[in-house]
Amino acid sequence: MASREDNAIPVSLTKGVPAVANPSARQPSEVASNIVYHTQFSPHFSPLKFDQEHAFYATALSVRDNLIQRWNDTYFHFHKHDPKQTYYLSMEYLQGRALTNAIGNLDIEGAYADALNKLGHEIEEIAEKEKDAALGNGGLGRLASCFLDSMATLNLPAWGYGLRYRYGLFKQKISKEGQEELAEDWLEKFSPWEVVRHDVVFPVRFFGHVEISSTGSRKWVGGEVLQALAYDVPIPGYKTKNTISLRLWDAKASAEDFNLFQFNDGQYESAASLHSKAQQICAVLYPGDTTENGKILRLKQQFFLCSASLQDIIARFKERKDGKETCQWTEFPNKVAVQLNDTHPTLSIPELMRLLLDVEGLSWDLAWDVTSRTISYTNHTVLPEALEKWSQAILWKLLPRHMEIIEEIDKRFKEMVRSSHTDMECKLPMMQILDSSNPEKPVVRMANLCVVSSHTVNGVAQLHSDILKSELFADYVSLWPGKFQNKTNGITPRRWLRFCNQELSNIITKWLNSDAWITNLDLLSGLRQFADNEELHAEWASAKMASKSRLAQYVFNITGVEIDPNSLFDIQIKRIHEYKRQLLNILGAVYRYKKLKEMGAEGRKKATPRTIMIGGKAFATYTNAKRIVKLVNDVGSVVNNDPETKDYLKVIFVPNYNVSVAEMLIPGSELSQHISTAGMEASGTSNMKFALNGCLIIGTLDGANVEIREEIGEDNFFLFGAKADEVPKLRKEREDGLFKPDPRFEEAKHFIRSGAFGAYNYEPLLDSLEGNSGYGRGDYFLVGHDFPSYMDAQDRVDEAYKDKKGWLKMSILSTAGCGKFSSDRTISEYAKEIWGISPCPVP
Repeated sequence: MASREDNAIPVSLTKGVPAVANPSARQPSEVASNIVYHTQFSPHFSPLKFDQEHAFYATALSVRDNLIQRWNDTYFHFHKHDPKQTYYLSMEYLQGRALTNAIGNLDIEGAYADALNKLGHEIEEIAEKEKDAALGNGGLGRLASCFLDSMATLNLPAWGYGLRYRYGLFKQKISKEGQEELAEDWLEKFSPWEVVRHDVVFPVRFFGHVEISSTGSRKWVGGEVLQALAYDVPIPGYKTKNTISLRLWDAKASAEDFNLFQFNDGQYESAASLHSKAQQICAVLYPGDTTENGKILRLKQQFFLCSASLQDIIARFKERKDGKETCQWTEFPNKVAVQLNDTHPTLSIPELMRLLLDVEGLSWDLAWDVTSRTISYTNHTVLPEALEKWSQAILWKLLPRHMEIIEEIDKRFKEMVRSSHTDMECKLPMMQILDSSNPEKPVVRMANLCVVSSHTVNGVAQLHSDILKSELFADYVSLWPGKFQNKTNGITPRRWLRFCNQELSNIITKWLNSDAWITNLDLLSGLRQFADNEELHAEWASAKMASKSRLAQYVFNITGVEIDPNSLFDIQIKRIHEYKRQLLNILGAVYRYKKLKEMGAEGRKKATPRTIMIGGKAFATYTNAKRIVKLVNDVGSVVNNDPETKDYLKVIFVPNYNVSVAEMLIPGSELSQHISTAGMEASGTSNMKFALNGCLIIGTLDGANVEIREEIGEDNFFLFGAKADEVPKLRKEREDGLFKPDPRFEEAKHFIRSGAFGAYNYEPLLDSLEGNSGYGRGDYFLVGHDFPSYMDAQDRVDEAYKDKKGWLKMSILSTAGCGKFSSDRTISEYAKEIWGISPCPVP
């Protein structure tokens, strides 16, 4: 243990606290000394000041000390006991800030708060200095992060694998022109949580060609070879010693790939060509793919993740028991479970086959048996554009050996169907992996490859899984009825209630007389017996008002708009997409504003004051989504400054939505909109976060809304809209010209066209809601059909909110009914029913 009393940093800055390294520190004085130690001996800033930013990095590094100890203990424990392990592959991990989560899971919040007080800082202010890791976009990445938290908390032997994006998706800026995209700066300085593993490096090849030996064996050679370097981020479990890893791959080129002769000849770009290509791989999440180069870069990213991860998994399998056991490949699926989070990691299938066939020398039949028993696939969408289809020509160019393997998988699959399911031969054009129906653009259907090659396929909500079985993958169900499962998504109660809403969390613990609900969310049902208790109502209302006041201050700080904490806080935060129907929300706000204008001063006094907040990012090339962002901001600019209505309606666009913003918005919410067209949203998880925090939902019978409504009670959910099984018929009626729009719908559109919200041309956006069919028209997502029932439901919301006692009871019952939606439950089901793994707690 290092110690140094003659501090290099002026004593006045660290309040005379000595610098002492103590990775296991749990007492405030020890913690403070460990923080000061890092200001001196892990110096990232000059020693002449100790401001909030410096304090954050030193604090985070001191927490990391504790995590590394637990990490190493967990790693050695798994190595000693050799359990079957799960490897979760995802292109996204929307982690959010780690400091508060880590000290919460380690149960040392109080010690760190006191220690920072000793050093002249407040923990809340220090935590605000952390930047969100820009490793994800929306629900897919946040789900993956919740799952890692639950894996660690349940003591499961598991790893996450992803990419270390330098700039992530983008930072959203709102200007008069609408959304602007800026490069995210989360790694501008450094991440205090990651640990680079210089001994974990694997080669990843692109392009090249296939050589065939005299014996007929095949080998992929040539092309360009980059290096995948591992960065590990510790994921602590809640009040457990287990700490697992999120392993993120960064792409590097080696020194020998730098052409010194070319550089000295003035050919600087050519000299470092491979280094530049390596930087591109992990530069941006989901680079634009409208060009061939863009498509190649996206495929490079996906393959880079798959190849590096599988090489790492195989290396770990081969080093089991310190190499004392002979490598038995039939045992591989008994020790390894690989979960594909959506279709992005699909190339894991041909890559595992290639490694087993070409590197390890297995026969096709054995390699296929190992691969198909190892890999399972989670489907997250029924949207055609999200079910990836990649150009066969580009795949032949980039990954020639993998296309050979995919061709062989497809050929054998078709032979199997023709020989043993002759009645299904006519279905093969839709079931086969290689689709050449358009000879000019033959593609590989990645979802089909996943279904054919995985031992288990699951959806993420009961409705979604039913649609997969009855529609999207119905033909495969006839072949393999036991292959398909449902695993309704969940969220971690630690981040999404215990840490982000401490007032409400403390009230729940008080009334349940235990904090066991934090790891057993079903215990929340115990709140039902107090749903009418006036004392609980008073405490619940006080907690909600504290969160609303904080949120109002946050909104003022970032937008300059004052909002009334006594108004109904109505929030929709999620990726901007036409199927999620932020357009329905803002059309409703436009109609509400128009009616407020018309009803006069006396009429307005009877209205329920409402603050509508919308947040989310529109993909950079998704024009209509960006138009929706522009419309929300334009409506807000007018509504928020109208002296007649501003006390009754505010419309706020919350910029740069991310996990930390959600942690502010969700506790302060009272109504949340989950209004996607029925059958479109696979699950949703923000609906679970809102409901858990006592927020009521207005929504359709879509995704997990169906199960949330069942669990919290139909009377506590504001339902509207068409059902999933009605949607195809309604679209057909629309195409046949049978749709008759509600006058309120026409009124809202006409008001926008009148120029009430500025001169911007919203005609293309409004056109998408009109006509009966055709590109960009025909209202595919049924905004017009659902608008009248949506407005009727909003009227019910207004009336319900006037009954404060009734609303509080509904809010309590919402939280009480959320036990099912813990990611602990979801991961327990994955572990038992898909992965076949068991807890392996560190003693």
